[in-house]
Amino acid sequence: MPPDLLRALTAHVTATAHAHARVSDTAHPCPCPAGTLTARDDTTVVHHAGTVAKAHAPGTDRDHLTPRLGTAAHLPGILLPPLAPTPVDLCGRLVTHWPHGTPVDPDDPDAAPWEAAATLLARLHRTPPPVPVPPMRGPAKAAHAVAVLRATAPGHPATAPVLHAWATLPAWARGEAPMPDTATLCHGDFHLGQLVRPPAVTPTPALVPALALAPALAPAREAPWLLIDIDDLGTGVPAWDLARPAAWYACGLLAPDEWHRFLTAYRTARGPAVPPDGDPWTTLDVPARALTAQTAARAVAKAVAADRPLDEVERSLVDACARMEAVRPSSPPA
Repeated sequence: MPPDLLRALTAHVTATAHAHARVSDTAHPCPCPAGTLTARDDTTVVHHAGTVAKAHAPGTDRDHLTPRLGTAAHLPGILLPPLAPTPVDLCGRLVTHWPHGTPVDPDDPDAAPWEAAATLLARLHRTPPPVPVPPMRGPAKAAHAVAVLRATAPGHPATAPVLHAWATLPAWARGEAPMPDTATLCHGDFHLGQLVRPPAVTPTPALVPALALAPALAPAREAPWLLIDIDDLGTGVPAWDLARPAAWYACGLLAPDEWHRFLTAYRTARGPAVPPDGDPWTTLDVPARALTAQTAARAVAKAVAADRPLDEVERSLVDACARMEAVRPSSPPA
């Protein structure tokens, strides 16, 4: 990540959070909580007080990002609403603004909100797009991960089973053909890290017009979970949004009870991605295999880049790719 971008983004979010404060008004350094939430080559996210600024990946299409922002603004009970309706340019990157919410605690797996997540996804999938949006980017991102693996680790022993598993998928799941569903609104990159509880919002004067796009948010202690990260949002196959937990369950990395809670809540909320009862793998199988291959590809590429062996989880993903052709995951109890 370019260091100039982080410095510029930090200054930008500070100025945005205090748009009407004068330097002379403050005799001491700003006491607001602030920091870097994510700092990667493709995404940089910082916050200052209750404002988050996200620099999206290089080459992000403004004409695709803007309607995705508009969708979040129109669905405030499902997606975290943005603080401004359009992105701004900073250091050659598109930057969006959001409330600073409380994420899922990765150190408390027993409190993981599987039911809330499944219900949000079901509601999203049942909601017609409020504005026209581009296709969901899940298959394209999976294809990119596999392309990186081919380019960076062609001789690694784990590469062959991942590529073989990838080759068995239908063209749409590899991003090589249109998806069979072009109408259902999907998140495109769901995992538990894509949930936050929003805080109470006390808007700065500069953000009041933008916040008028969405209802006021409840205090954090009462607020429901909301989905974040609209970079991959679009129309497509809704089973893709269930595919990561399905893949982890199939690989033995997600406990059957947690998978059952997630699937049951999704069905209870009338989510259209799986049949209302019976075998869910009739629709989940292909997306789950695609997400397994994508995750394994990323894992192997990262291990090679770090010049280290695969860890236990990474080996489990590669092993799952190796047995994909012969093994189909069993269904949890209804």
